[in-house]
Amino acid sequence: MLVQALYNVVDSIFVAKISENALTAVTLAFPMQNLMIALASGTGVGINSLLSRSLGEKKYDRSDAAANTGILLTIMNFVVFLIIGIFGSRAFIASQTSDTAIIEDGAAYLGIVATLSLGLFCQVTFERLLQSTGRTVYSMISQLTGAVINIIFDPIMIFGLLGCPKLGVAGAAYATVLGQSIAAVVGLILNIKYNHDIKIRLSNIFKPKAEIIGQIYMVGVPSILMMSIGSIMTYLMNQILIAFSTTAAAVFGVYFKLQSFFFMPIFGMNNGVIPVLAYNYGARNKKRIDDSLKFAFALAITIMLVGTIVFELIPGALLKMFDASDDMLAIGIPALRIIAVHFPVAAASIVMGSIFQAFAKSIYSLFVSIGRQLVVLIPVAYLLSLTGNLNAVWLAFPISEVVSFILSLVFFKIVYSSTVKKM
Repeated sequence: MLVQALYNVVDSIFVAKISENALTAVTLAFPMQNLMIALASGTGVGINSLLSRSLGEKKYDRSDAAANTGILLTIMNFVVFLIIGIFGSRAFIASQTSDTAIIEDGAAYLGIVATLSLGLFCQVTFERLLQSTGRTVYSMISQLTGAVINIIFDPIMIFGLLGCPKLGVAGAAYATVLGQSIAAVVGLILNIKYNHDIKIRLSNIFKPKAEIIGQIYMVGVPSILMMSIGSIMTYLMNQILIAFSTTAAAVFGVYFKLQSFFFMPIFGMNNGVIPVLAYNYGARNKKRIDDSLKFAFALAITIMLVGTIVFELIPGALLKMFDASDDMLAIGIPALRIIAVHFPVAAASIVMGSIFQAFAKSIYSLFVSIGRQLVVLIPVAYLLSLTGNLNAVWLAFPISEVVSFILSLVFFKIVYSSTVKKM
């Protein structure tokens, strides 16, 4: 996941070298791109949870059904975004800006990543299958393959190197889907060859069971909605910031790429923690659950403390990686410093959310996400924007994270007391 974050950053660094408008275009496409990731990851969380619980309970027929049905759901999710990519890309970008150049670049980028998103959906699903059975090294190989392919082909396709036509922003999109597609193929091969706890069969993929779909989405839908809220939040925040300037929106996009370098490892760790918690919940092993949670809290908070220190000490250097103009530096340096103070608090909230997903209580994660991003963040950001002071808007992030932490703590105590303590 650390490398995944790296290639997100590298992607934007190359796009920024085209122009600031190109960077803004990719930023405006991000909410829809994030929605794809939300659907893929949320479905993956549902598969992950059901598969791990089934293995812990020694119900191998159900774990196989979870894997094969999950692959069918992955294909169906792709079809939805194939249609959106063909018919809705331009309208989506145009709803956020009237700048013709930004609309052209944004529509081109979004159209490619949506219509060719089968690789994304399959990559996430195959990696979740490997994680569910504890084969995280193979999951990492798949993720690394996609990231490295994207990093290599970004400059080649964007700037027209080695005989490739100069594609600009579209080149960044093609490099992204190429990396995702190759990673998906690698993930499928690794599952077939090494993941002996499940049996993937073409005949079983197209024989879905309603009960299994229900079990997957009982956990998956709250996760999908929780992550989709991030898309809504990003879309609305773009509206608030672009009222100040397109540069402010570009800074927000750069922040999202930079913060992923610290958040993505936490989410990656969570992907490992969830099946461990779910398996030991099925096996009724309280000590393993407690040990996993203690380790996760310590590691997550440590990583985020490092993130806060980096953002506070060298925000200018981080922004200059994206060819930041003087205007972008003036806006971005205080923005990064203000937002970064909430990172350790966010880490604790993320880890507490892992127990909700592992124990099929994802509805609590949904409540926390709605509270943080829609009930608090966007209204507070909008009210602070009325002051006319852009720096005040960034305060909405730490404010909303404090609310998120309080909600997470309350729900964590409820779930822990009603499940783990009784073991």
